[in-house]
Amino acid sequence: MEKADNPYQKGQVLLIDKPLNWTSFDVVNKVRYAIKTPEKHKIKVGHAGTLDPLATGLLILCTGKFTKRINEYQGLEKEYTGTFYLGAVTPTYDLESEPTDFKDISELTNADIEKAKEDFTGTIQQVPPIHSAVKKKGKKAYELARKGKEVKLDPRSVEIKEFEITRIAFPEIDVRIKCSKGTYIRSLANDFGSSLGCGAYLSKLRRTKIGDFAVEDATDIKTTIVNIHEHLKTDNPPQN
Repeated sequence: MEKADNPYQKGQVLLIDKPLNWTSFDVVNKVRYAIKTPEKHKIKVGHAGTLDPLATGLLILCTGKFTKRINEYQGLEKEYTGTFYLGAVTPTYDLESEPTDFKDISELTNADIEKAKEDFTGTIQQVPPIHSAVKKKGKKAYELARKGKEVKLDPRSVEIKEFEITRIAFPEIDVRIKCSKGTYIRSLANDFGSSLGCGAYLSKLRRTKIGDFAVEDATDIKTTIVNIHEHLKTDNPPQN
């Protein structure tokens, strides 16, 4: 059994600023290794909402007994900032795959962008990317897609609570989006481009908030691991 006085077994909430090109499970595994007991017993660690490898920003990790809170945190609304690249599409809806089907966007105006935004505010129907972890007949959609199998996912209701265009510099537009659980910003970018008739994909994404938790209160992974080692020595981890 784990040490009864291990603070990470008792339960902690860690706010981490996930780096680019790391998976969410890379972060979980790094923390899990850092908090294991001297007897090499593993302590539970889980995250409250996946971030894709090409996304950065706020990742909530729960350890030990606090893993029971994961579902609660997963249900909170999220806020993101990101960039949509107009005039092309990708199979993954982001830069994990190569852009194709290039279109001329020289006739697009700022007014076109603002008008299109109106159709993506409020409760909308959204189809998740086929290159995602959504299950289809017990299999993850991306596993089927990578094998070249046809994948058809059903649309689901999501809520876009706020959709702000913060910069227009064609072919890029920057956005700030506040949304419900289960929203795929990649799908939003793809659908936004489709509505404009030119296509679009997500070229940058950062999660800035989960409920009342903000990325400004998070630490990078290196600092997190250093802090864990120090806190295990003093048995006095930070309280979030």
